[in-house]
Amino acid sequence: MQKMQKMLLVVCALSLLPLPLVVVAEETHCGGTPDRLCDVKPGAFYYEEPPTTDSAVSYKQLKTMFPSSSIQLFDVRNPDEFEAGHIPGSTNVPLGELQEALRLSPDQFKQRFGVQAPHKEDSSIVVYCQRGRRSATALDIMWALGFSRARHYAGGYSDWVQNEEQ
Repeated sequence: MQKMQKMLLVVCALSLLPLPLVVVAEETHCGGTPDRLCDVKPGAFYYEEPPTTDSAVSYKQLKTMFPSSSIQLFDVRNPDEFEAGHIPGSTNVPLGELQEALRLSPDQFKQRFGVQAPHKEDSSIVVYCQRGRRSATALDIMWALGFSRARHYAGGYSDWVQNEEQ
């Protein structure tokens, strides 16, 4: 018999926040059906509502960003998914490590991931996953940490591959 893990969410309805803040108090799991909290570690927090459409980047928008060397593209999938294929120029920061990674000093971040640490005021930060669910969670985490201008590629790697083949 398979042991079921519990997931406990704490919703803080503080009047200072524009949206309810959700804190993951216990380890979550996918259980065969990925959801927005798949691979999120205890202590993670994010806004309950999904990012707005203004925060989503389309394939066409992402392609126009590439001539700029300032784009910071982060793949929040697991390392094995990243190794199987990823968008060129992206850096793998798995969703389960994202919150901790964004709290590292710039030197520690560069040493661990091989790229410059993102700054909270950067508008060129884009996160993506396979189809957009994990990147929406990643964006929630980033916003909660003050990366208010970060965006996500809602179509994810699947959309990228499909458009590149055309």
